[in-house]
This record gives sequence, structure tokens and C-alpha cells, in this order.
Amino acid sequence: MPDLGRPKRTAGADASPEQVRAAFRRLAEDVRRTEAAVADLVRAQPPGEGPVRVETVDGAAAQARRILELEIGARHTFQAFLTGLNRIKPVPQTLNPSPEKASGDGAPARSAPPEVTYQLLVDRDFLAEPAAVVALEERVRRGEQVRVVDSPLLKLAVADGETAMVQFGPERAVLIRQPLTTLVTELFATAWRHSRPYLREVAELSPVDRQILQLMLSGLTDAATAKQLGTSPRTVQRRLRALMDLASVTSRLQLGWYAMRNNWI
Repeated sequence: MPDLGRPKRTAGADASPEQVRAAFRRLAEDVRRTEAAVADLVRAQPPGEGPVRVETVDGAAAQARRILELEIGARHTFQAFLTGLNRIKPVPQTLNPSPEKASGDGAPARSAPPEVTYQLLVDRDFLAEPAAVVALEERVRRGEQVRVVDSPLLKLAVADGETAMVQFGPERAVLIRQPLTTLVTELFATAWRHSRPYLREVAELSPVDRQILQLMLSGLTDAATAKQLGTSPRTVQRRLRALMDLASVTSRLQLGWYAMRNNWI
């Protein structure tokens, strides 16, 4: 089982580019080890037997229903990894839709209590999905904490650190409970430490420039960024050029490094 509880050096303002890359490589390795460890535990534990309770969830509809149940049942915290190729729900309805919208089966949507703290971590593949930026803007507007990581994530959702759903493929996920959820919550904490805020408020940057910078740093092409924002690749290139002039740098790599050191992201 991977050691995820050990404090790790984070990529702070004084870290070098290689240290930043190394931090993300460690996170990717943690994700792979944890996914393998959970899979081993699931295979070793027959469903419903012994102290580790595991329930298999098959099919996108069943997974969507379980995630909604986790969210609306949360009392204190709701944490989730949002990754690419989302086949459980369309991105605009990822997790629970806005209270005024209906759920997928036509029933009124319900939200977790207002005192529940949301922590959502997204990867670059999620940011490339259609309508991802719009969905994240709505979640930020609702006061949820959203952060970004460059390493690919597995799909998971955790309610109160007690119950979690981990997806191993488009049609197969498992619902796990304590004590196995400790492994998942430690993985989430490790990933959260190595992430960056989504659209940090920066006085000298416009909201559009913050979005472009965030998507560029997540590895999206100019064309993909333009598609997300409903503009043209030439506009994206022009605004990135203006950001490079503002930062007094000559390359996008330097712009990314400047943005990290000066808390633009």
C-alpha cells in the first residue's frame, strides 16, 4: 500500500521548474499506486463480507445515482476528483446540478446542506471537455473550492471521509466505506497539496486572461482553449502575447513560471 500520509515538499514560489515537475510526477505515481492498491483490496474482499465493506456499482446511471446520494448525504465535506472522458454525466451536470435544475431521472435536484465544504480537483483532461469552463465557473460562483492538477486523476468522490466511490472504468466503480476510505482521503489530501487554485483573483488580469492562462498551463492547445471560451485561436494567441509582454518574458514557458512565482494561478 503506498505511503500517502507522509508530508511532501510542495512546489512553492521558490521551487525550480524541475522541482515542480518532480512534484507532479510523484503525484501521478501516488495515483497509480493507490488505484492498484484499491483494486487489490476489492479483489481480495468479497462484497458484503468482513470489516471492509465494498459494493460494486455497474453502469453510468447507477454511478450517477450513487454520486448524487453521496453529495446530498454529506454533512461536513464533499471531495471529488473530476477527470476527462466523463461518461457518468454531461459536464454541466457533473456531480449535483444547480438546485433549480432537475436531476437526470426527472426528480427535483437536491443540494447538500449549505454548511458542507466542497473541494473539487480537476485535471487537464477535464478542462478539455466541452463546457468544462462554464461548469467550473458556476461551481466557483457557488462558493465551492476548485483546484487544478496537471497529472491525470482517477474518478472518485468522498463524503465526510466515510464513504467513497472510486471508478475503475466507464462501466465499473466500487463504493467503499471505512476503514478503506482512509486510503482515498489520504490520496485526496496529497493531490490537493500539489494542486493550484482555479482562477485565482489577480488585480492586473481580466477574467478571460485568467482562464486562458489556466488552460494554457494545463496543456490545452490554442484551438482547444478557444473552443472552451467561444473565441478564435488568434484571439487566444494575441492575449497570451499581451500577458507575456506584461510579465516581460519571451516564451510561454517563462510566462508559466512567472505566473507561478507571482501568484497569478
